Amino acid sequence: MYTAPASVPANATVQVSAISQADASKSATASVTITHPQIGHVFLLVEENHSYSTVIGASSMPYLHGLASQYGLATNYFANVHPSIGNYFMLTTGQLVSTDDAFTGTVNVDNLVRELIAAGKTWKSYAESLPSAGYVGGNQYPYLERHNPFSYFSDVRNSSVQRQNLVPFTQFATDLGNNQLPVFSYIVPNAEHDAHDCPDGTSDCSDSLKLSTADNWLKNNLGPLFSSPMFHKDGLLVIVFDEAPASDSSHGGGHVAMLVVGSAVKPGFQSSTFYQHQNTLRLLVNSTGAASAPGSSATAGGMPEFLR
Repeated sequence: MYTAPASVPANATVQVSAISQADASKSATASVTITHPQIGHVFLLVEENHSYSTVIGASSMPYLHGLASQYGLATNYFANVHPSIGNYFMLTTGQLVSTDDAFTGTVNVDNLVRELIAAGKTWKSYAESLPSAGYVGGNQYPYLERHNPFSYFSDVRNSSVQRQNLVPFTQFATDLGNNQLPVFSYIVPNAEHDAHDCPDGTSDCSDSLKLSTADNWLKNNLGPLFSSPMFHKDGLLVIVFDEAPASDSSHGGGHVAMLVVGSAVKPGFQSSTFYQHQNTLRLLVNSTGAASAPGSSATAGGMPEFLR
């Protein structure tokens, strides 16, 4: 009896040998490829700049807290760096790439889009307030380019076909209603709705208002997804905060909340395992069936304990 490891190793093929206890001269060897059960539709949504203790158990985000109680919650999850942009790249490339929030360059390193394309998988980035489909320019507030890492990748910028997978969030409801969501969807609330800024675009309101506004956005926009037959059948959603406030630099970017939601998730499950954004990337790779795991996600655990 061979028991596979808890997460798919970087080299997914192993050699398993069996030797007869009755006659040691009799043996056989087989090549076994370890795979992770694929989930049909995978979603990633990133929130902004708040610590675990501010989000979980606090009164400002009752909807998010309800999801955490019903599905899966990582209680020992830490961002990789300050400021934001390095965390977004870690979630999608397994590398920090840049720690300059003003970065505008083209990113050529291996990334999730490249590996999805290599595996023949579909993808889209649904960004609220994106000026137009295919837009790869800079900030157009309340859209912030650094919150949409897919717009930097050479695989996207240099392809007229792949650029069209960068779409305004309004397209999400249409694709959901027409049963045309891709295998992987990246959901990007704008800066007024992801707890980054106040709902009026300023920064001088209370944290509780930023969080409650973000929570209401989640409730209004994820509700239709959760009620869809598609999501009930094979959907998996990850909600994670990019970083804690700058005052918390533990493990690089501070203690943040990370949730895993879907019918494949163990109900009410809480994990105390230490995780960071490269682990989330590995979970996305495993769940989508992407061709390979980029950067440090190749050696990171893929959080299989959350799944039934």
